[in-house]
Amino acid sequence: MNLLPHMSLSLLFVADPVESFKAYKDSTYVMMREAQRRDHRVAVCEPRHLAWQSGQPVTATVRHIHLLDIAPQAGATHAQQPWFKEVNAPAATHPGAALLPPGRLALSDFDAVLMRKDPPFDAEFIYATHLLEQAEREGAKVFNRPAALRDHPEKLALMQFAQYAPPTLVTRSAADVKAFHAEHGDIILKPLDGMGGMGIFRVKADGLNLGAIIETLNLDGAQTLMVQRYLPEITDGDKRVLVIGGQAVPFSLARIPQGSEVRGNLAVGGKGVAMPITERERDIAEALGPTLAARGLMLVGLDVIGGCLTEVNVTSPTCFQEITQQTGFDVAAMFVDALEAAVAA
Repeated sequence: MNLLPHMSLSLLFVADPVESFKAYKDSTYVMMREAQRRDHRVAVCEPRHLAWQSGQPVTATVRHIHLLDIAPQAGATHAQQPWFKEVNAPAATHPGAALLPPGRLALSDFDAVLMRKDPPFDAEFIYATHLLEQAEREGAKVFNRPAALRDHPEKLALMQFAQYAPPTLVTRSAADVKAFHAEHGDIILKPLDGMGGMGIFRVKADGLNLGAIIETLNLDGAQTLMVQRYLPEITDGDKRVLVIGGQAVPFSLARIPQGSEVRGNLAVGGKGVAMPITERERDIAEALGPTLAARGLMLVGLDVIGGCLTEVNVTSPTCFQEITQQTGFDVAAMFVDALEAAVAA
């Protein structure tokens, strides 16, 4: 359903370089495609292109693009199969636009700014959220809201919803990790700034290599890590439950580990199988969704294993294409519906 049939929006996506997108499976790509289908205009930039100078609004060097009418091939890069072309920029409407350097636009000139930069959730990501928050003060509408992104780092946001989570420890202390292992026997250790399964280890009851793994992840006490009780239900999949505008997408993507791999992440070879969300997954989504939406988080990806919430992903949740291709439910359309409603509000 198109909530704004007579309004063409100007959208700025702040993301990784578009040439690096794997368009055949990228969620930001289908957001752009659905937006363009509704005659909204698409522009892109990277966080490094954001800037502020006293006396001026927050600006960015942006590229206006038009998506080509193709079906992206699996594995093809933009260089191998171009999926967009650059187009001429429309005239800027900001009163001080003529005073800005060539090629730069105020973020407040756009109807919506979508922050879709992938982790790591590092200092540069934090700096970008501060620039985006200043743009909000100048009238820009940013999704997800910058302050909410800062307040919900990918893994630590779980602490606010511990009643739905497995036993979890966040610490720098090797002694704490060893005590947690002694209590639970089979554990998962992971860095706080990883994505796509990067740096995740399982240590079973024998404790093999536990000391070395702790040293690798916490850098001899210099870095905080997360530890969780191992959930054997991972064999049925690490479920990605998408929540858009406070409402759960009715299908999850179960990312199922393959072979001897303990990680289900698609980036490390997990098999993605879409399936209707369970009653437990719906309960979690309905409990968290309105709260997170009220905080300015339009799009959230909840990771659920065996009915336990393991992560709350807010930076650039994905799995749109896999769910749509396997079920026919148009996740991107649901997202753009929510975006149009938020802009119109």
